[in-house]
Amino acid sequence: MTVLQRSFRTHKLARSAVFALSLMATSAVWSADTPPPEVGKPISKLQDLTHRASELALQAMGMLGIHYKYGGTTPESGLDCSGLVQLIFKQAWDKDLPRTSVEISKVGQHIDKNDLQPGDLVFYNTLKRGFSHVGIYLGDRKFIHSPSAGGEVRIESMDVGYWKKRFNGGRRISDPEIK
Repeated sequence: MTVLQRSFRTHKLARSAVFALSLMATSAVWSADTPPPEVGKPISKLQDLTHRASELALQAMGMLGIHYKYGGTTPESGLDCSGLVQLIFKQAWDKDLPRTSVEISKVGQHIDKNDLQPGDLVFYNTLKRGFSHVGIYLGDRKFIHSPSAGGEVRIESMDVGYWKKRFNGGRRISDPEIK
């Protein structure tokens, strides 16, 4: 492994760790002064859902910096947007998703933009046709995606004008382990 590869990997791990810590810090529902209520079934399910969504986000964060490749499905050869989403859901949840963003847009449940949660999918019209681009919502109006030729997997704000005017919708993929 070259020095550049080690540096890149260390940088990716550091960003992933920072993100994980920020998720834990911002997901705390109870203050230090107020103990949480007894963990019942609804709260346990909510904790499971939060944990599983965090798995998706952390897996995606590990792909930061991977170069874009049209039709790409592996980090070694490069990833396109749907290849990234497909890979992350397979790694984190062992969930098989369709190959293209249009096909993925038909899976799961429609989610309003204001109800997005980490792990939800966000879709954009980038090629003058609906659902031509997909990313994974991370929270705080940010998403991770593999953008286009010459780009690499990165995090962007949904509030940037380009993305804001091209937003097509959100989808929530059900986690097979949450009942």
